[in-house]
Amino acid sequence: MGAMDAVAARVAAGATVEFRPTGSSMVPLIRSRQLVTVAPVDPTGLAVGDIVLARVAGTVYLHLVSALEPARRRVQISNNRGRVNGWTGHDRVLGICTAVDGVPRPGAAAKVR
Repeated sequence: MGAMDAVAARVAAGATVEFRPTGSSMVPLIRSRQLVTVAPVDPTGLAVGDIVLARVAGTVYLHLVSALEPARRRVQISNNRGRVNGWTGHDRVLGICTAVDGVPRPGAAAKVR
């Protein structure tokens, strides 16, 4: 089990988790090794632009919601460089990023379950 899988398991169990993801796909929203806070989310309240912890095709990502299909109960996940990771169901959207380096993400707190 990788580090992101371990974080995903904790968030899925109801915990709010702080961790430092690595990579550059979310720059400038999240830089590599910045402290992020992720809390369980109610996916029905998500909006395009929210940063979520989601499983897409077996891989866990901390990426953007880039499109919504409420009738089909799914969201599209993309990085901040234009790459679309794919569509995933509400049941695979585990958490929402509520803060980056202690700075709250606008509107995220209202979506925590």
